[in-house]
Amino acid sequence: MRIPDQSDHVARAAALIAEADAILVTAGAGIGIDSGLPDFRGPGGFWKSYPALGRRGLEFTDIASPAAFDALPRVAWGFYGHRLALYRATVPHEGFHILQAWGKRARRGLRVFTSNVDGQFQKSGIPEDHVAECHGSIHHLQCLENCGRPPWPATDLVPDIDEAACEWRGDLPTCPDCGGLARPNILMFSDYGWTGRRYEAAELRLVDWEVNARKLVVIEIGAGTAIPSARRFGESTGQPVIRINPREGAVTRPRDVPLPLGALEALRKIAMNQH
Repeated sequence: MRIPDQSDHVARAAALIAEADAILVTAGAGIGIDSGLPDFRGPGGFWKSYPALGRRGLEFTDIASPAAFDALPRVAWGFYGHRLALYRATVPHEGFHILQAWGKRARRGLRVFTSNVDGQFQKSGIPEDHVAECHGSIHHLQCLENCGRPPWPATDLVPDIDEAACEWRGDLPTCPDCGGLARPNILMFSDYGWTGRRYEAAELRLVDWEVNARKLVVIEIGAGTAIPSARRFGESTGQPVIRINPREGAVTRPRDVPLPLGALEALRKIAMNQH
C-alpha cells in the first residue's frame, strides 16, 4: 500500500475546504511567525526576544503572571507594553487573507477560536464578533485589584519602554475608577483575577454557529500541546481537522490531515491546489 506523501495531504486538505459549508480556524502562536512575531515556546524564542528577562532569571511563566505586576510592575509592563507595541505594528501575513477568501466561499462563513492575544485576526479584516479569544486580548485592560470596573480598551495607552532593561518608563497604566495599577485583560499563569466575561460570550456565539453547520472543517494552525486550548476546541467538534504545525503536526484520527509545515507555506500550497 502506498504511503500518502505531503502532496496527497495537501490535496485532501484542499478538497475538505472546498466541500465545507463552514470553516473553523483554531490557532496558536505558530500562525504569527510568518508575520515576524515570536513563538515563545519555540527554540529559544522567549530568551531571544527578551534577553533582559533572562538576565534577571525570569522564565516566561514568571513574567506572564499577575504576581509579576505586584512584585515588578515596571518589568511586567515593560514586557506587556513591548508586546502591545509590537502587535500594533505587525502586518498580518498573506495567510490570513487566504483564510478569509475561503470563508467567503463557504455558505456559513469562517469563524476563529484562538489562544493568541495579539488581535491579528481582527487586524487582518475578520469581524470582531467572529473571533473567540480564549485567553483574552492585550488590546484590553483590567484593574489589577478587581475594583469592579469592567475591562476597557487599551486604545489610548502609548507604551514607552526601555527595551534594553525591559522596563516601562513614565507613569504606569492605572484603573480609571480606583486609580490602582492596571494590567492586560489576558489570562495569565496562576491567574485568579482574570475578567473573562467578554471572551466567554464570544465562545458561546461560536458554539451556536458551529452546531448549525452541516459540513464543518477545522483548520488548526500553530496550536501546540503545551497549552492545548485551541487544539482541544477543534477536536471537540468531532469534524475533520487539518493540522498545520511544523513541530507537532501528527494526527491520530483517520479523518484528520497532517501538514508539518509553517502556516503561510501550508496555506499557500492548499490554495494553489484549489486552482
